[in-house]
Amino acid sequence: MIHNAKVNNLMLHTKIPRALLANPRAEANPAKVLSDLNAAVTDFRANVDTRISAIEAAVNANLLDSAMDRMGAGGSLGPVDASYTEAFNRYFRKGDAEADLKEANAQGHRAQVQAAMSVGDNSSGGYLAPVEWDRKIQKAQTATSPMRRLATVQTTSVGAYTTLWDNNVWGSGWVGEAAARPETTTPSLSSITFGHGEIYAMPAITQRLLDDSGIQIEAWLAGELETEFNKQENIAFLSGNGTNKPFGLLQYIPGGAAATQHPAGTLGITPTGNATTIPNTDVLIDFFYSLTSPYRQNATWLMNSQTAATVSKFKDVDGNYIWREGLLVGQPASLLGRPVEIDEGMPSIGAGNYAIAFGDFKAGYLINDRLGTRILRDPYSNKPYVLFYSTKRVGAGVLDPNAIRLLKIAVS
Repeated sequence: MIHNAKVNNLMLHTKIPRALLANPRAEANPAKVLSDLNAAVTDFRANVDTRISAIEAAVNANLLDSAMDRMGAGGSLGPVDASYTEAFNRYFRKGDAEADLKEANAQGHRAQVQAAMSVGDNSSGGYLAPVEWDRKIQKAQTATSPMRRLATVQTTSVGAYTTLWDNNVWGSGWVGEAAARPETTTPSLSSITFGHGEIYAMPAITQRLLDDSGIQIEAWLAGELETEFNKQENIAFLSGNGTNKPFGLLQYIPGGAAATQHPAGTLGITPTGNATTIPNTDVLIDFFYSLTSPYRQNATWLMNSQTAATVSKFKDVDGNYIWREGLLVGQPASLLGRPVEIDEGMPSIGAGNYAIAFGDFKAGYLINDRLGTRILRDPYSNKPYVLFYSTKRVGAGVLDPNAIRLLKIAVS
């Protein structure tokens, strides 16, 4: 209801023309009576329109006065509202300003202080529901492992993936026309099983944040969980010990956690001949040809950026760099004619480290996915939070140890 003297006066002084109220008079000319009546109606309508415009102006002035009163005499229509700030501060300190908070929320502001991800705590999610913002989330870039791109990826719908290993040891020999032909040996078959490890996360987000966020927060959360799970996978693909996780490539060495996992043994190792570094180009050439030709033609180098910085400076006997940068965008560099992939999880050059892997990773390493990432939305267990229970099951291990070799920083 509008309490305004101007509005009341306008309503009281709005009069209906007497021509519409008086008793009709007998006129000799009916056409003139009709013309006068039309003119009176037109005047009345114009008068009412004028009054309505005045009422609307008064109403708008009244609302503006009320808004200015709430903002304060010196307030401005900026991104921070005084009533919201005052109510938020009282709620933060004492929690007794529920009514004020409802009024602030009605004006499009948010105020909530909760643990985990909540609106009131900016570092835990409050930045997703401010008064003014650019609706983008900035984050640091994360280096991604190329192992999924290089290796064989097998998706299964059961608990593990099993294959057979053929040692390819056949017995044969030369015989004369009438010579005896004794039985020869046959290859043996062994089972290789790649079990699953499970990655999980369960972030908690308040329902208020989900309601008020200016972005599709559930889609953002799914993307962030995928990035985090990939980071955990990348670590496991190189150094995982097989306990609730995959067996990493660098564990297939003598004394490693996966030393006895494959029937054919461990990966081949080439020492650098130096206790602390890669001394020269000849070491890389020897390492290159230590991988047999069936695997070498599809082989890829794998190292981190620090190792790449050292190796890229090596030259041949004619003084030419053996490292070649890719000529096209997205094309990898090459070393001795084979592509180089950068994985920051690989060890740096240092005493005893396996700094470089070289081989046919498609033939040598297998990643086993059990379906994909699952996200269970749980709004019941811990109200007012919504829990996002997320899991991913993945296994991995060496498929053929002959396909990949490691360069070890060691004398022998």
